[in-house]
Amino acid sequence: MAFHKLLNTFFIILIPFFSLGQAKDVPPANWFNLDLERDGVMGISTEKAYELLLKDKKSTPVIVAVIDGGIDVNHEDLRDVIWINEKDSSSTGKDEDGNGYINDKYGWNFIGNASGENVQYDNLEVTRLVRELEPKYISVLPSTPMSGEERREFQEYQKMVTYYAKKTQEARFGQISYTGLKRAVDSMVARMNKENPTAADFDRYKAEGDLEKMALKIIRKELKEEPDFSKFYEQLEDGVKHFNNQVNYHLNKEYDSRHIVGDDYEDSRERYYGNADVTGPDADHGTHVAGIIGAVRDNDIGIKGVADNVRIMALRTVPDGDERDKDVANSIRYAVENGAKVINMSFGKAFAKDKQVVDDAVRFAMEHDVLLVHAAGNEGQDNDANPNFPNRNYVDSLGINKGEAGAWIEVGASSWKNDGDLIASFSNYGRRSVDVFAPGVKIHSTMPGSAYKDQQGTSMAAPVVAGLAALIRSYFPQLPAMEVKRVIMQSVTRVDQRVKVTGPDGRNMRVSMNDICVTGGIVNAYKALQLAEQKAMEISEKQ
Repeated sequence: MAFHKLLNTFFIILIPFFSLGQAKDVPPANWFNLDLERDGVMGISTEKAYELLLKDKKSTPVIVAVIDGGIDVNHEDLRDVIWINEKDSSSTGKDEDGNGYINDKYGWNFIGNASGENVQYDNLEVTRLVRELEPKYISVLPSTPMSGEERREFQEYQKMVTYYAKKTQEARFGQISYTGLKRAVDSMVARMNKENPTAADFDRYKAEGDLEKMALKIIRKELKEEPDFSKFYEQLEDGVKHFNNQVNYHLNKEYDSRHIVGDDYEDSRERYYGNADVTGPDADHGTHVAGIIGAVRDNDIGIKGVADNVRIMALRTVPDGDERDKDVANSIRYAVENGAKVINMSFGKAFAKDKQVVDDAVRFAMEHDVLLVHAAGNEGQDNDANPNFPNRNYVDSLGINKGEAGAWIEVGASSWKNDGDLIASFSNYGRRSVDVFAPGVKIHSTMPGSAYKDQQGTSMAAPVVAGLAALIRSYFPQLPAMEVKRVIMQSVTRVDQRVKVTGPDGRNMRVSMNDICVTGGIVNAYKALQLAEQKAMEISEKQ
């Protein structure tokens, strides 16, 4: 491959881990809670709402379930808002409250076993499905006689194989690219004999060979936007880890970690398995999500979550890889049965094994007045054309739509500047399938070990909305879940200018916000709370 083509490909591969083409400067601290008019950034106006609308108002605690990869329940900025199941919080080894989960003090872990072992890595769902269907269809041709059901399954299998092959090729190239880049960077830093070299050091450096020349171009570009080399190197290591995990676990058909759990995996209706370890071996993602929702606002440490009176219920369900439908369904049911009124789901996948079991759990949540908030995904794609699972649509065994969950909000990610780059370049979108956008770029939040870090993704945007939903339900508990959703959607900040998204051909295109989400706007806490108060008064007048 020619050097310039290889360099261009390198830059494309780097997108998920570096600047994303939008971080040309640094947003102010706590930007996602700030206000466009007062602070000049497209936050959701949380601070303005607390100052002008909520002062001296009473609130009630709201339980928010975080279905994720684990939460550090002892984090300095979270431990005071972690939900505790007082009825079964002692380590007795007995199910004190009789709910089927032994000593579930903070929630439950559906990807561990009774002996305390935990799943850390798992396949993508497409890998599991290809592995399952391959023996049946690998030698089948389109002309082979099949029943109607078999033909549908075969056609879906063909889609899976194509998708799997594409993902595998990308992962292997990413692994080679990042490994090579890191090797070159390590060599350069060793020759400089400096632990944390500056941009000036790299400007003076004389590259040896094409790989070092490529690395030098990348480093110089990144250090212009973030001058701290250690942050660049941390992202580089994250990239190496990500692609290694994709090749070794996510896309490896020979790898299967489910035996650790010890459940009857094919029995989707099985409820009681797992353990009480809600932190697990890697709680980075879930801890970050939890902080956005409800990190303590008035302790003068760390960050400020969106909601000020929440209890975070921890449900460990998502490994490093794709979550399993059975575990998602059980997590939703556990959350509902134990009092959660908002559920945050910052995960998703391109294929589903058993969507109906998740749909049944979602129906259960709807019946119990629970609002579900889900991240739209980070593939820069149109979810109208490429479904992301789980989603609000109920389907039958043939995949035919049978209605949808009303109290479900699908969230895309936005950045802080109110211009053409407002929508995060990685964010999925959808005129019909994505409801709103919310801050999801350079979000500073909690990390395990009482640490803090910037992260980005629709995984960060969803908890902004979940926190807003909890805030509304806390101050206006008389509003049902559907009304809370309507309030959030009717109060968005409308975006007039055209914004840039990735088109189906991989090229950027400028579109109206109304073309990429239902509401055409960014959630706004100040406007939402004003509308919520109005709705609450209307309800009171009718009673």
